[in-house]
Amino acid sequence: MTSILGISAYYHDSAAALVIDGNIVGAAQEERFTRVKGDSSFPHHAVGWCLHFAGLSIEDVDHIVFYERPLVHFERLMMSSLFTAPRGLRSFIHILPDWLTRKLWLEKEIAKELGIDRKIDFVDHHRSHAASAFYPSPFSQAAILTVDGVGEWSTATWGVGTGNEIELKQELRFPNSLGLLYSAFTYYCGFKINSGEYKLMGLAPYGRPLYAERILQHVVHLMDDGTMLLNQDYFGYATGLVSTTARFHQLFEGPPRQPETRITQREMDLAASIQVVINEALLRMGRFIHYKTGMNQLVLAGGVALNCVATGHLSTAGPFDQIWTQPAAGDAGGALGAALSFWHRDLNQPRLTAKPDGMHGAFLGPDIPPESPVDDAVLEAMGAVWDALDESELQTRIATDIAAGKVVAVARGRMEFGPRALGARSILGDARSDSMQTRMNLKVKFRESFRPFAPMVLAEDADRYFDCRQESPYMLLVYPVTQSQRKEVSDEKLFGIDLLKQSRSQIPAITHVDYSARLQTIDAARNPFVYGVLSSFKQQTGCSVIVNTSFNVRGEPIVNTAEDAYRCFMATEIDTLIVGNRYLERTRQPSPPLDETARAQWLQRFELD
Repeated sequence: MTSILGISAYYHDSAAALVIDGNIVGAAQEERFTRVKGDSSFPHHAVGWCLHFAGLSIEDVDHIVFYERPLVHFERLMMSSLFTAPRGLRSFIHILPDWLTRKLWLEKEIAKELGIDRKIDFVDHHRSHAASAFYPSPFSQAAILTVDGVGEWSTATWGVGTGNEIELKQELRFPNSLGLLYSAFTYYCGFKINSGEYKLMGLAPYGRPLYAERILQHVVHLMDDGTMLLNQDYFGYATGLVSTTARFHQLFEGPPRQPETRITQREMDLAASIQVVINEALLRMGRFIHYKTGMNQLVLAGGVALNCVATGHLSTAGPFDQIWTQPAAGDAGGALGAALSFWHRDLNQPRLTAKPDGMHGAFLGPDIPPESPVDDAVLEAMGAVWDALDESELQTRIATDIAAGKVVAVARGRMEFGPRALGARSILGDARSDSMQTRMNLKVKFRESFRPFAPMVLAEDADRYFDCRQESPYMLLVYPVTQSQRKEVSDEKLFGIDLLKQSRSQIPAITHVDYSARLQTIDAARNPFVYGVLSSFKQQTGCSVIVNTSFNVRGEPIVNTAEDAYRCFMATEIDTLIVGNRYLERTRQPSPPLDETARAQWLQRFELD
């Protein structure tokens, strides 16, 4: 038995993954344990959980692998500072102490954190991404595309995976970066970098791409193969000081929006414009890779691969028969990719493709089992009251509650790895409800009203509701709602957030203002429990679609434990909570829901995203 521990840390979204004899045993993000969203600290809790789950000590682990090469990373920082001197020197001097005392000696630092004295191995950042995408995919061979902000030097790579081999053939290098371009607009529109990009994506359909031509004329020169040159006069990230410059602000007619202030039509139009550019860049990359490789399958990873509008556009308009995206496509997935790369490349072990894929539905984290005396004791201490149901009865009860318009939270089974809640740590609702989106945003999630929600749909019924080219088990593709499900509406006098006032389909709670939806197809192999819930809901209502959003409030990491779940339940207006096989109704809980003052104090625990 050969065990490999993969680690990502120190930049954002730290994580650990454990691979034994090439099989993914466990993977988790540090934020789920510390309750600090995007936690970048060393993943002590995630490592500890992986080892405990497998019954191993750190001394039992055969290989420990980090997802990036720190010396090459430092080289890029140093060279970038020199190239941009004197502007870049100030930021370089600012980060230098941390590098000289810790990050430059990362092998010793990681060993110290783990309490061991042994060799640590390293894998290139984008090779980690590529490995995380190809090795767990269902394809024996595939084209590979990785796109993010920046690794060591690379900001995008493409290559080919065949058997156990990955060959990366070409890279795009810093400072030219599709991810950093998108992050600059995220910052400019008043959202938090490395956290708010998905808000910018959700805001785009409310706007018009009025600035797209301006972006392509002045800010970015986009090549036929999807590579690009960014005009650094408009950006400050190469110097490490700010994302955008005064020239950027002049081009787009004003200073950056201050966070938490009112969103205007300008931000909506900017979001729509940069989304058009991202869509086109990714499509050009895909077409070029298809031309160069001749392959009909594509796998994706890197933070930009989480832009499901762009990947959906690539799926619909692109040349590939199928695309598969690593569910933890960002830096967290780098921990998994590093471990898999070491197994197949460094140890030269063969690869067996798994069907439907090798990710086990992305349910790779800590478990909330159907029954647990430990969880019983935790919930009893918190004053919780519940009924214990068998699985079939629980599925029927959840479906009945959803059909009755109730909001149901589920914390059951192994937690998802990656940013999407896929049914193990989810909040569910009726997609047919005209008021469900607003209620969930304002009364449950406490977040901006413009944010869309995603649908879960039975895989065999997906094409009844959505114009989808393929399955989407990890909620990483956006497809249009079918014409047969749409309602005729007139938007001529409505702009921006007012577009929310129109009910656009038979499933309005998950239909965005441009008739799109971030689709999650549910099959019995990956997700048998939720498949049973949806099947019961279909039997009761004739509809195969429900709302799915992550079980958390704004700024909070997705809940991990039974305790996390009950606290969130009692602080929100969720009607029903499922913890394992326990069924909890709000009206039966002895402790009243938090009043506005207590709720505000609880929410202040979490930094706004």
